[in-house]
Amino acid sequence: MNIKSGYTLLVKHSYRCDSRNRSKRDFQRSAYVRRTHQVSRSRAPRYLVFLMASDCKFPTERPHSTGDSESGKRVVICGGGIVGASVAYFLSKRGVSPTVVEREHVAAAASGKAAGFLTLDWNDGSPVGPLARASFELHEKLADEFGREQLGYRKLDTVAVAVCERGDGNPHRHRRAPNWVDGNVEGCQVLGTTASTAQVHPERLTRALMDASGASLVIGKAEGLVLEPLPGGGSCVRGVRVGGDVIECDAAVIAMGPWSSLAARWLPIEAVTGQKYHSILLQPKEPVGAHALFTNITLASGAAAEPEVYPRPDGQVYVCGEPEAVPVPESPSGVRVSDAKCARIHRQAGIVSSRLAGAELAKAQSCFLPISPTGLPVIGPVEGVDGAIVATGLGCWGILNAPMTGKIVSEMIVDGRVTSDIDVEPFLPRAPR
Repeated sequence: MNIKSGYTLLVKHSYRCDSRNRSKRDFQRSAYVRRTHQVSRSRAPRYLVFLMASDCKFPTERPHSTGDSESGKRVVICGGGIVGASVAYFLSKRGVSPTVVEREHVAAAASGKAAGFLTLDWNDGSPVGPLARASFELHEKLADEFGREQLGYRKLDTVAVAVCERGDGNPHRHRRAPNWVDGNVEGCQVLGTTASTAQVHPERLTRALMDASGASLVIGKAEGLVLEPLPGGGSCVRGVRVGGDVIECDAAVIAMGPWSSLAARWLPIEAVTGQKYHSILLQPKEPVGAHALFTNITLASGAAAEPEVYPRPDGQVYVCGEPEAVPVPESPSGVRVSDAKCARIHRQAGIVSSRLAGAELAKAQSCFLPISPTGLPVIGPVEGVDGAIVATGLGCWGILNAPMTGKIVSEMIVDGRVTSDIDVEPFLPRAPR
């Protein structure tokens, strides 16, 4: 079995069996590093409560309208993260002027705290593969449209490195290791090149998409989905309750990330949960090259650590790790940062590179990535509720797959079907089991 075939088989297993709490390294580094044994030494406010009134009647107060669109479609997007912003942007390209309802501010959750790592082919062999490839190419087109520097977009090399806190490792014997990785390097493996891996600043991209969409942004808490019964059974969307008002619409897009579990209480869909990660932004005194690192660190205690390191074009270095299985809080503002976990991430990064050890801590943060029960994205209409569309559960590939997800959802709304060459059948929302 060659490296590529081994990688494909592992990715298939990851998505279909146990991808719910997996990170990027489980899709790529495990394949290239653990299967080939060339590195290892020893071995993703978007939360709204959608209330469905038992009688499904319209409110007595006069509803507000989303405004006129060229297409005549009235759309409310629930969630101001990168998925919601992508939907808004591609709807605007089709003549639809959507309204975005956001509890706090644009990119308040993971879209403002993610790494922004992009890859062409790491999802090949899974249902997500075609979506990821199309979205990877779409990212470059968006960067050309908005400006690469403006979005913090660039192509970069990606490597996996095995480092030991103790020992006499010599980084120069591993020619593929970046020169700024000066820890006790025991192995190095190229995972991607500038042809297959890139990065973008998630918050900048989210805000650029939202601004370009011309969407009406409503800051407030959505309190319900107004439904009208249909003669043949089921219901259709007629509006979204926000505070004491109703925003009239023909379609409501649920793009709430991990907080879409709230919508699952009132809509016939499975609940999406969340996986918490911590991250830090470092400001090195010396420049760090354009290399994304997936690390395998053997600590002096014998324990292992695997922080991911992403230098950014602006000179800062994003480092993440320390997954934590805790309940999703009520809102993004309720996400708590552990100073101890962030300090551990900084220390681990310092074992890899002395430039990171001496870097100033610019920011410590944490967020929840939305995880579906299947580990796959949830994209598509809700059965039995015409006009209700879900776009969530993108997991650790949320930034990568958001643009194409937004384009697909816009096609569902405007054309009534997906016109892009993407099979969405595996992603359709499922009823609770």
